[in-house]
Amino acid sequence: MAKARTFLRGRRWWRPLFSVYALFLTACSPVGALNALTPQRDYLLNAAVAYGPGERGRLDIYRPRGPAMAGQPVVVFLYGGSWNSGRREDYRFLGEALAAAGIITVIPDYRLYPEVTYPGFLEDNARAVAWVFAHIGHYGGNPQNIFLMGHSAGAYNAAMLALDPRWLAAQGLSPSRLRAWIGLAGPYDIYPIGYRNIRPIFHYPDYPARSQPIDFAAEGSHIPVFLGAARHDHLVDPKRNTDGLARALQRAGTPVVLRHYTGVGHETLIGAFARPLRWMAPVRRDVLQFIAETSRVTPEAASTAAVPAAAKSRDSGSGH
Repeated sequence: MAKARTFLRGRRWWRPLFSVYALFLTACSPVGALNALTPQRDYLLNAAVAYGPGERGRLDIYRPRGPAMAGQPVVVFLYGGSWNSGRREDYRFLGEALAAAGIITVIPDYRLYPEVTYPGFLEDNARAVAWVFAHIGHYGGNPQNIFLMGHSAGAYNAAMLALDPRWLAAQGLSPSRLRAWIGLAGPYDIYPIGYRNIRPIFHYPDYPARSQPIDFAAEGSHIPVFLGAARHDHLVDPKRNTDGLARALQRAGTPVVLRHYTGVGHETLIGAFARPLRWMAPVRRDVLQFIAETSRVTPEAASTAAVPAAAKSRDSGSGH
């Protein structure tokens, strides 16, 4: 056995195979497996903090472990699930991935279909963001350095809050208060809706006017944007959604960082934040770099940054 461990220690090729094998052994669901393999030593958790009414009006706060530091950057992460599923506890691996890098991470629940339809979930998300602005300083976060991030349906939600001022305005805020926003595998231009289980959420066939992020690309707050997508995403078309929104934002003068990733799909794009799966794509590395670089400049300076330099697209393969 000792010889076998010595043999494996010197060879990196076994790690991906071992990670996948371990996922199937340790839990019944993929997110359960990722969370089971996520260490707890790198964060402190404030769980189920109320930001609004009901059980869905709660959020989890992941704080970096170690000496308390004031003014840390903050990410508010909105998860996906087709607006009809998902819960904050499933994303402990994401909270750890960011907290381990020194970023306070807030993951709120929000009401889902059939309890609400559009725009109920956006109203909840705006309420959660307002709570973060008002209270994150008590947890060591910098309210002047808040990033909004989402995956899949959560990326749609993040885009709407960042581009359409109605939702944050209802909470006495402006999207310009955000440092930047990050969208991963988001559906930003989905009408007409092909998936039957999503149609009633957006009142099919009477689709609400101006309810897609693409509608606001030319008139948004122009704060910096990171858009990432799996090159081969068979659930949300990256060419129409991610690339289409990136082009529209760039035409409007918004600084955009655009990344395409090989080796991952729609779900594994966010899964690649977890320690066991980071070999699949360097999405965590790229997001952390974006947060670090954007945090160095004021929102005013970032909004006037040269678009051609910021908007270059790059294919990304495996990495850490």
